[in-house]
Amino acid sequence: MRSVRRSMCAGMLVLQAVTLFLAGLVMTGLTDAGFATAFGIGIGLAVACVLTAGLLRSRVGFWLGWLIQAVSIGLGFVVSLMFVLGVVFAALWTTAYLMGERIDREKAERALLDGPPTGGAAPHGQ
Repeated sequence: MRSVRRSMCAGMLVLQAVTLFLAGLVMTGLTDAGFATAFGIGIGLAVACVLTAGLLRSRVGFWLGWLIQAVSIGLGFVVSLMFVLGVVFAALWTTAYLMGERIDREKAERALLDGPPTGGAAPHGQ
């Protein structure tokens, strides 16, 4: 059974990767950081998001996802708009995490109540 939480959180991280890449480009015009530094930060955070999305099969991936949310908010000290965008993405991540976990739990409970799939085959001897 595919995890809804993993799918939802991975989707959030991919969207956040685009935002963080663009934030890196914005840093080039709004800060004293050089182009290479700002672009490197943007690319680095975007790649971290995509790699973390791939690691969501394990608990480590979710911990890294939470860390990315903190870094996104912290990026607001460099580009003030990232305070807002970081909080928005952290709220989306939290919602995806909690709602996905709830849906996964309810699907598992429903599967237990429904029993194993029958496959449509008749029992032996009939």
